[in-house]
Amino acid sequence: MSREVAAASEAPKIVLNEKEQKFETEDKKAYLEYELRNGGKVMDIVHTFVPSSKRGQGLASILCVSALNHAQNHSLSVIPTCSYVSDTFLRRNPQWSSLVYTGEPKSHM
Repeated sequence: MSREVAAASEAPKIVLNEKEQKFETEDKKAYLEYELRNGGKVMDIVHTFVPSSKRGQGLASILCVSALNHAQNHSLSVIPTCSYVSDTFLRRNPQWSSLVYTGEPKSHM
């Protein structure tokens, strides 16, 4: 159990930057970009970026969890336009699939 506590305390803090429509690490180097659609009821996750210096730490997944938790807590559906989210994260974490919006195709990005 002490390992779990240590791992949790080492997890980077993710900040919601609503002005720029991003979830980002405190240093702003890794981020997930989104656009709100359908009057703010749908979060279209359009891009996830982790610099090469920070890869291999699970940051992309942590960013996704932060965004999906936010969507869930605010009763938003999600469009996974970002290929990492649709092809990797959701396949590895199917428990989040219930948030996926099915009313329209992915955005044009």
